[in-house]
Amino acid sequence: MTLRFYDTASAEVRDFVPLVPGKVSLYYCGATVQGMPHVGHIRSAIAFDQLTRWLEYRGFRVTVVRNVTDIDDKILAKSEASFHPDFEQEPGSVPEEEWWALAYRYEQEFLKAYDTLGVSRPTYEPRATGHIPEMHALIQRLIDRGHAYPALDDSGDVYFDVRSWNKYGALTRQRIDDMQGAADADPRGKKDPRDFALWKGYKEGEPTTASWVSPWGTGRPGWHLECSAMVTKYLGTEFDIHGGGLDLRFPHHENEMAQSQAAGHGFANFWMHNGMVTYQGEKMSKSVGNTISPAEMLELAPPRVVRYYLGQAQYRSVLDYQPTSLQEAAAAVERIDGFVARAFRALSSDGALLFGSHGTVPEAFAVAMDDDLNVPQALAVLHDTVRAGNSALTDGDMEATRHALVSVTDMLRVLGISAAAQPAIDDQATSALGTLIEAQLAARAEARSRKDWAASDAIRDTLAAAGVLVEDNADGATWSLQRS
Repeated sequence: MTLRFYDTASAEVRDFVPLVPGKVSLYYCGATVQGMPHVGHIRSAIAFDQLTRWLEYRGFRVTVVRNVTDIDDKILAKSEASFHPDFEQEPGSVPEEEWWALAYRYEQEFLKAYDTLGVSRPTYEPRATGHIPEMHALIQRLIDRGHAYPALDDSGDVYFDVRSWNKYGALTRQRIDDMQGAADADPRGKKDPRDFALWKGYKEGEPTTASWVSPWGTGRPGWHLECSAMVTKYLGTEFDIHGGGLDLRFPHHENEMAQSQAAGHGFANFWMHNGMVTYQGEKMSKSVGNTISPAEMLELAPPRVVRYYLGQAQYRSVLDYQPTSLQEAAAAVERIDGFVARAFRALSSDGALLFGSHGTVPEAFAVAMDDDLNVPQALAVLHDTVRAGNSALTDGDMEATRHALVSVTDMLRVLGISAAAQPAIDDQATSALGTLIEAQLAARAEARSRKDWAASDAIRDTLAAAGVLVEDNADGATWSLQRS
């Protein structure tokens, strides 16, 4: 077993060896909770959920930290706008909403979306507002080491001195002189326009609840500082993997890396970034009108289908949304579920299926996932196994069917798309359920032979109401449990 991941910092695929044998520490950037989740947020969460599941399958104990940015310029601006009479409210928003209430409401929307799409809860999910003392300590450490300074205009701001750190720009391979100025604060108090804010002094008109007392004056933290303080609290000054969307590489992750390393921390051993989601080849934009939200996707397809679609590409690649994307994902999921249902039924009647037993994913699947999470290749193995399982069913080979079903079940679990109706019941209950359904189908067959279509339809409708799908074919009727 050799796990290999692409490291953004070195721009190469490297062998992954955790800092502590048997354990993996993973931090990935969560949401700035100033609005509803967009598809990029969810794709990122699914990508790192797949990474976590695969690391756990490989036997590692994984500690996952995903932060919540609950204090930010955008959150304050949106809260302030809600007090304006011309403010256009989003569905479910509250008029004249305080910034902290707005942030908490949207935080719950993110959790709902993550849970709906099967993203496992992280080990820790810290909020920025709960870690102000850690941020003060980091700022002071940077000042003491000569890498930060209080603003020259007595505004109460504190800036990171980018020219004091000769590795600044290393993550994205840029020269300082080629960079634009940091737009996170007024440049008049900076030594260099590219210096970025570690602490933002309180300004007239801002809510007093959005500021904290500090050695440099009342204010609030800068965005980049928040993540550095939180990750080191929960994972230490050096950890295995830092992840996030590709759009966060600069300036957010560049600044995180610079301030953390300048503070003397080894910080992340690997930087992993997931690609963007586009709409028919174009960047999604509300102004253009070519966007689709997770909520809109979930109106078009069940959660497992949406999860399959958002997780089907290699995490570093662009995922392009087309009007037929969810239909294609639904067809793929239905093929998998169709085999699982038929195999379950055949093996239950054969009396030979043991639930709860876990096999081993096919070697080709493991090779694909070890190779920088090559999910497209892993999915190809999954579908090949489904086809082989269907062939085994046709041939009446129950041992091969059982082997395929166990393999498919394990692969689905790793990918986070396990069939919702996979049985979690004992053999006696399974047998009883099958007997009752088969008796109903026998009665329906008798009614059809008498051309009593009303009775036949009544039995089918009764079974459908109980979650049993009946399909008629040349060999008679078959049944399966409906998937949500």
